[in-house]
Amino acid sequence: MAARDLKLYDCQRSYTADTVRNRRGTLPMKRAFATSVALLLLLWLPLAAKGPTLKITIKGSDLPRSIDITDPAILQQFNIWTGPGTSSNEAKSFIVDWSRGVVTDRLAGLRQYHILFYADHGSGLNQPAYVVSYEYDDSSGRGYVYIPGNGEESYQLNVASIYRRVEGNWFYASEQWDAVAKSLLPGSVNAGSVHK
Repeated sequence: MAARDLKLYDCQRSYTADTVRNRRGTLPMKRAFATSVALLLLLWLPLAAKGPTLKITIKGSDLPRSIDITDPAILQQFNIWTGPGTSSNEAKSFIVDWSRGVVTDRLAGLRQYHILFYADHGSGLNQPAYVVSYEYDDSSGRGYVYIPGNGEESYQLNVASIYRRVEGNWFYASEQWDAVAKSLLPGSVNAGSVHK
């Protein structure tokens, strides 16, 4: 009797030897496929949950304490999920005026602040979703935003949220962000008291 003609009986089912071999070969493939789909969903779901900005924190060496922005009217203006590397790719979004390109003539020695953006993307409020540096030049009335580059602090955190493909460069801040920053930072960023 040939192997094909052998019948295996399992309860009320009968299988030929070829059927058993085929089922054994496809089962690992089905498991691998199901595992791959599950992993993709686990990776994709947090990225798909790109919620609004929940809090912005400004830190600086000249600040007695960090400044937290939690007013929804202000927060809705500064969504980290916009600009290069996102589906919106708007010219003026996040806190940057992307349309002006990379800054090449920034004044050195300006006071620098770290701006931390907390957004609902599955990590909760205990860890920022995006961090940039900000400087304001009173003489020109312009602010500048630095997106940390590869190997710098906050780079890994940022690209885990959004890889913009412009990291490691200074950009002009948007007028909206400059107005908010000037209202909150000491003496138009040069001296004075902290206003919240």
